[in-house]
Formats: sequence, structure tokens, C-alpha cells
Amino acid sequence: MTQEVKVHPLVSPWGRFGLYSFFIDAPEPAIVDTGIASSPVEGMVPALEKLGHSIEEVRWILLTHGHIDHLGGAHALWELTGRRAQVVIHEADAPLLRSRRAHVDQYVDVRQQYLNDPNGVEEQMKVANHVISGEMEPTMLVKGGEALSLGGGVSVSVHHIPGHTAGSVAYVVDGQQSVFVGDAVQIHGAANGFPGYEDPTAYRSSLQYLRDEVRPEHLYLGHPYRGADGVPYGVELDREAARTALQGSLDLEARIDDAAKRYLRDGLQETDSVYSPFAKVAEELGYTGDPTLEPSPFFTTLDGYRRQVETAR
Repeated sequence: MTQEVKVHPLVSPWGRFGLYSFFIDAPEPAIVDTGIASSPVEGMVPALEKLGHSIEEVRWILLTHGHIDHLGGAHALWELTGRRAQVVIHEADAPLLRSRRAHVDQYVDVRQQYLNDPNGVEEQMKVANHVISGEMEPTMLVKGGEALSLGGGVSVSVHHIPGHTAGSVAYVVDGQQSVFVGDAVQIHGAANGFPGYEDPTAYRSSLQYLRDEVRPEHLYLGHPYRGADGVPYGVELDREAARTALQGSLDLEARIDDAAKRYLRDGLQETDSVYSPFAKVAEELGYTGDPTLEPSPFFTTLDGYRRQVETAR
């Protein structure tokens, strides 16, 4: 491939979060991630028109993972393409595309036990119904290792990078190392100020793989994640910024790992703190954000370390 494929960010607002999708301007155009139910009509359609494109041209919908702010608009976008686009997701996160209830079940399995919100399940169901445009069967399931042809010699390789979710993937435009990772590179987190990942060991391994094997020339993030100073990164990082973000993510994970495993070795320590039962971890890390704000990455992440420590006993 001699000519670099252009990539355009597509932004959709949602609450405290800026949701970013990306348009890959290939012969068979692709959109990476879809925001929420309103994103395709309110964000993507006018943005593509400004670029001289129409939503009907899109032939690939590439989902980096199954969270609602990344696949919520998938069904609506698929409909706008005349149902001609291929909808791609990793098999481990496919249940989240097929069922709104799967998102509520994730809340019940992990966060509910820490948030103690009597209306939590009802609120989660309400959000899922509102921001997910429709339940659907993906048209293509991937495991990692696949190569997708976007026409004209443009190919995108799929890399399984679990950790943030079990089915997180990176899509890499081959030949130019443009790498789309969704939320798999958290740095110091987004609006909540804490990185969120379900499986700490997998998250660490995936970061190392991206840094040492994939080696992005251009790294595209799902949100403007923040550095240690709280200042947001952009969502389009060059090679140097990408390496800094990956190393920063690894460095913070190592600190969290050390603190969590030391304090969890003797079991959970329930207190009156809003960070309970992980208050000492928050104190050591200097985390002062509100852990109750959904999607509450503090509890998602610390629950992952808790499960590891309990399994190792």
C-alpha cells in the first residue's frame, strides 16, 4: 500500500464522556465503534457529509469491545447502511451485542456488590434500553488473527487484547500501523480518574503486546484518557505519544497491583468509606475521585484484583 488511508475522528457527546468513533476512508469505508443509540444520526451523518461521504457508503462496523458507549449505536448504524455493513465483534463480547440484559448482568456480577444502590438494577436496565439502539446478531465474529479486506489493497488485522473486557480487540490498518484500541489503553482513566479493566493480568499483557509487538505509529483511543497530571490526552496519538501512553498505563497498573495485593492478602476490609472495601488502596494511590459514578471503574478494577488474590489462596 503506497498511499496512507485517512482516518477521521467522529465525536458524540454523552454525559461526562466524549465518545469517539473513527471513520477509515478506505474503498470499503469502515467505522470503528458506534457510540450510543443517538450517535449515528446526530453525530456520524453530519460529520460524514462534511467529509464528502454518506453513511450509506459504510461497509464495515468494527467494534473494539462490548460496552454500551461503543456498541450502543451499532444497530442504528447498520440500519442506516441499508443493513449492508459487516458488524464485527470478538466472540467473547458478542453477548453484549445480542442482549441488553447482558449489560445488567455484568453490573450485578461485579459493581452492585460495592455500590449498594437499591435502584441500581432498574437504572442499569433503563440506561441499556435508552442507549443501545437494538439487539442484534453480529455478522462476523472474530477471535484475533483475522485480516479484513477493505478493498483497494487496504487490509485491517485483528488483534485480541483482553483486559478491559474479555473480548477487547485492536484493529490495525496494515502497512501504516494505525491502531484502534477502544478502551484498552486506559492511562489514568477518563472522567472518573481511575483506569477500568476487568482482568488485571490480561490488561498488563495486552499493553505489553501493543508496546512491544504492534508498536503503533498512530494510536486511536475511545476517550481522551488522562495522564498523571489529570490533563486529557488527545484521542489521536503519534508514535511517541502512543509509547508514552502505553508505558504510563503499565506503570500505573503496576502500582495498583502492588497496593491491591498487599491490602487484599488478609481479606476485604469493610469500612464506612465510599471506597470500601478498598479504602486503603485508594488512600495509598492518592485516588480521591467519586467511585460511585457509573461505570465506576474503581470497583470494576479492584474487583479484578480481589478475584485474583482469592483464586491464588
